[in-house]
Amino acid sequence: MKIAGWGNVARRGAGALPRRDEEPRAGRAEPRRSAPPPKAAVWVRTDGAGDEWEDAAPPRGRRGRSAPARRPAGSAKEALAALPHRTLLPADVAAEIRNAADTATARHRERLVERAEAAYGAYERGRFLDAARALKPVAEECPGVAAVRELAGLAAYRNNRWREAVRHLDAYEDLSGSTDHVPVVMDCQRALHKRKKVADLWSELRQSSPDPDVLAEGRIVAAAALADAGDLEGAVAMLATAGATKALRNPSERHVRQWYLLGDLYERAGDLPRARQYFERVGKADPGAYDVAERLRGLGPSSRPRPRRTTRPKSAPPAKGSSDAAG
Repeated sequence: MKIAGWGNVARRGAGALPRRDEEPRAGRAEPRRSAPPPKAAVWVRTDGAGDEWEDAAPPRGRRGRSAPARRPAGSAKEALAALPHRTLLPADVAAEIRNAADTATARHRERLVERAEAAYGAYERGRFLDAARALKPVAEECPGVAAVRELAGLAAYRNNRWREAVRHLDAYEDLSGSTDHVPVVMDCQRALHKRKKVADLWSELRQSSPDPDVLAEGRIVAAAALADAGDLEGAVAMLATAGATKALRNPSERHVRQWYLLGDLYERAGDLPRARQYFERVGKADPGAYDVAERLRGLGPSSRPRPRRTTRPKSAPPAKGSSDAAG
């Protein structure tokens, strides 16, 4: 059962704009993926949740040995309950988790629901590492719950755990029949340098008649994979034949993302005027989008000549006596 909003979050963050594992070219910053996910901040819990919630290194003793962790009194259930911004799951999803763990005690089933709620809340706040850690035992004990596998896959993707993301999201597709996250899986395969798999998934996605946003996201990944292989012309053509080059008065997010990729492709191909054209479109539609301001600064000032300001000639004053002559 799909939890509303997770798909949209994934598509915005999955964004498969140029990811390069090679060294960036000299004199230019490495382009980032669109809507780059925030990095998980170091977050040391102080409410007794235990080591599984701690991202910081354990304290060291005088001789370099790990000091024993101090755990305040209180149950693990109380520690989870103390998490801020817990998000209640829809009743049907919570029921699925309880039913999937039907051989466990009632207390343990409720603990799994609480972990899923904590994971959902952490994901919404951009704490993807915490979300993955909280959800791990739920996914292991309830592998047949589609919403759990979906969130586990998205959290793994945000943490750059490509194979784990593919495993969970493939299971989610099998359980739900949804193709919403195929572009995310494509991007994972791209990160693993499996370009043929990317092409196969793109072909399957096109034949499934998906939502326009999902199709556009898949096209972005497929085009970026072509660019990774050095086929910049083919990548541009893939976007151009789908109408991504058109200038629109009210572009949607998918149009902005495709313009950004076109700008990157043209810059990589050495066509700086066209690169600037598409980055300027992105900046006009959303000045704070991605790193477009930085990309434009990197391209340098525009070489387009500024139109000359022409002064309008003043009309000659009427000759003296002209009014009398007219009369």
